[in-house]
Amino acid sequence: MSLASDIVVVGKIGAPYGVKGWVKINSYTQTPEGIFEYLPWFLGEENKYQIDQWRTHGKGLVAKIVGVDNRDDAERIKNLDINISASQLPDLGDDGIYWRELTGMKVVTTQGYDLGVVKEVFNTGANDVVHVKANVGDAFGQKERLIPFVFDDVVQEVDREAKVIKVDWDPGF
Repeated sequence: MSLASDIVVVGKIGAPYGVKGWVKINSYTQTPEGIFEYLPWFLGEENKYQIDQWRTHGKGLVAKIVGVDNRDDAERIKNLDINISASQLPDLGDDGIYWRELTGMKVVTTQGYDLGVVKEVFNTGANDVVHVKANVGDAFGQKERLIPFVFDDVVQEVDREAKVIKVDWDPGF
């Protein structure tokens, strides 16, 4: 777990819950309970943790982590990111791609104009959007672009090996 690209943050440890080492869990997975499908967890400086028990509590989650046996132990891990190895993620097949894979990819138009590099990906509710940091001295004066990540309409191809996303997009927009 030494390379940052091998680490995926799937949640965060919350406040202690009770006096027996239970903690609240803030899950970033699509379904909150899905966080427990990715074990072991890495908290802090590459410390590996297993879950003894977990359950829903109201609208949230709480868990008893092996080795965290009292409120003081729980307080020590509070606010730590819950990390997993990227190899723990399910394979999406040839058609699927994780947002983390898009970050750093070059974005070019179907006419070959280099729009820049993907800085981040986010969801607007209607569709995913790639935030592209434009190249220095962009011919159209753009510093950044927000491009809908919609296959066939805007996104024509994602080449994982070349790390290039080909889009049908007006560079002046």
